[in-house]
Amino acid sequence: MAVKVYLSVDMEGVAGVVHVDQTRRTGHDYERARRWMTLEASAAIAGAFEGGATAVLVNDSHGDMRNFVLEELDPRAELISGSLKPLSMVQGVTAGMACALFVGYHAGAGSRAGILDHTYYGRVVARCRVGGRDWNETALNAAVCGALSVPIALVTGDSTVCAQAREHLGDVDVVAVKDAITRYAARMLHPEVARQKIREASARAVARARDGKLAPFRPPPPFDLAIDFVNAACADAAELVPGTVRQGGLTCAYRAPDAATLIQVIQAWTLLAGTTIV
Repeated sequence: MAVKVYLSVDMEGVAGVVHVDQTRRTGHDYERARRWMTLEASAAIAGAFEGGATAVLVNDSHGDMRNFVLEELDPRAELISGSLKPLSMVQGVTAGMACALFVGYHAGAGSRAGILDHTYYGRVVARCRVGGRDWNETALNAAVCGALSVPIALVTGDSTVCAQAREHLGDVDVVAVKDAITRYAARMLHPEVARQKIREASARAVARARDGKLAPFRPPPPFDLAIDFVNAACADAAELVPGTVRQGGLTCAYRAPDAATLIQVIQAWTLLAGTTIV
């Protein structure tokens, strides 16, 4: 029986990463960080196959979404690279996949002691809520997967995002590769140790999913989205999206009928809001 596994990989939650200089293409340490990201992805891929996967699809989910050092990525996986993508960080996930793994994830915007905390576009989003509750990228992306009956089997990153994953998803395997001290400082595992833990957890998580022991994250639609922007100009721009309701100087709201629309509205808002940043 085919066991297809989906893997979404971000960078801020990778072992070794603590500063924006490492996560931006123009940063001094970016080339090293993209290699750490690639090797953590490969560790998860290897673990997935050890856990019984017959195919793995990887989505580059950071920044411009073309960060992997392809020569160092496990060649057994297929890759989605580049942007724009209609489903952004979970582009390519489909019904029938055994599970999804989120590697290198980070805490949501406004988190205390979360390395490089943000939600989708940190330069414009101060806070993101769904149904009145703070949602981070883990929850948003998990909702898209859940709508397709794909459970989240593993989340890796700092200890803050791991705690948030458990809060939203309940019974999910996590690997904390670092403990944030502040937004730009952490106590962390050596990258080789982190990769070994990710490989072991990935194998364990995929085996659980293969055995039908995981439930998808399925909050009921519609989804009442509200984003607090960093300034009124960002909200002015986001308000141009039809169906948007302005709730004060900084906040825009939208009732999304499904999780895919939720992700698309967030992308449209943040892209428009980003044009106002000078």
